[in-house]
Order: sequence, then C-alpha cells, then structure tokens
Amino acid sequence: MSPLQDILNQLMRFHGDLIREEIRPYLRDVFDHATRISDSTNAMGELLTAAMSVNLAMVSVGQNEVVKRLAGWAALLAAPTLIASWYGMNFHHMPELDKPYAYPVLIFLTVSVCVGLFVLLRRAKWL
Repeated sequence: MSPLQDILNQLMRFHGDLIREEIRPYLRDVFDHATRISDSTNAMGELLTAAMSVNLAMVSVGQNEVVKRLAGWAALLAAPTLIASWYGMNFHHMPELDKPYAYPVLIFLTVSVCVGLFVLLRRAKWL
C-alpha cells in the first residue's frame, strides 16, 4: 500500500496538469482508502508481533520450569554422589575401617541429607 499511497499523493499534489479536475475527488477517495488499509495492516502486524512475543514468553516460562525441576533432581542426586565418591577414594585411615557402625551411620547421613534436600527443594517448588 505504501507505493500506491506515494503515487496517489504525487498525482494529487504535483501533477495537477495530468489529472482532470473532476477526477481529483476520486483520487483523494482512493488515497484515503489506501491510507486506511495501510494503517489497518500496520496495526494487524503490530498485533501479530505482540502475540508472537507473548507466545515466546510463555514458552520460555515453561522451559524455565522444566530446567528448574531438572536442576532440583540433579542437586538431589549430587549429594549421595559426593559422599560416595569421597568414601570411595581408598584411603588407608578411613573412619569406617576402625568403627563397626561407621557404614550404617554413613548410610543414615546420606539418606538424611537426601531427605533434607528433598524437603527443601519441595518447599521451594523445584520438585
């Protein structure tokens, strides 16, 4: 519509000798219609851009929620992995070698950390 508007505007303003006087009101009418159509298409384009932005924001929010849940489960799995890897290093003087209840205490500690982390992440709505 923009080229048509420019052509009509030039015909009405600058090339008056080419257009007869009885046709000029029709050119103004066509120019007015072209302007309205151009404004309507621009408004619809802006609405479409806004709708696409809203859709992208909603997809991003959903993706952030999924990533948050995955991070919560990764944190929950990281605690026993850390404890097990620490005690799997084969040191010569480890506490569980001398004490008979060291392994059950270590298992209880690992389960306690996992349960505490689970409760904390559940309250934060990450799980």
